[in-house]
Amino acid sequence: MIITNMEIIPGKKITQHLGLVQGSTVRAKHVGRDLMAGLKNIFGGELSGYTELLQESREEAMERMKAQATAVGANAVLNVRFSTSSVTQGAAELFAYGTAVIME
Repeated sequence: MIITNMEIIPGKKITQHLGLVQGSTVRAKHVGRDLMAGLKNIFGGELSGYTELLQESREEAMERMKAQATAVGANAVLNVRFSTSSVTQGAAELFAYGTAVIME
């Protein structure tokens, strides 16, 4: 399946528009990661625990979006975007969405 943030793919033709597809995940902070983040705030540096958490969240949201696209018969998802929002203190949603299409 083609996944891209572009609206078109040069050399490809969209034959059918299947609509919006999305995937999301809600993740909570881990106490151990919070402790390490607190130390990093004092000494500086990358918050690698949070970097890993966000990367895992993006991958999970993308996989769920791809599964929804597959279920509607798409072979590509165009104009993919990510969004985040706070759900509650200590938990956030990562949301991936795009337009499911059939291309030839």
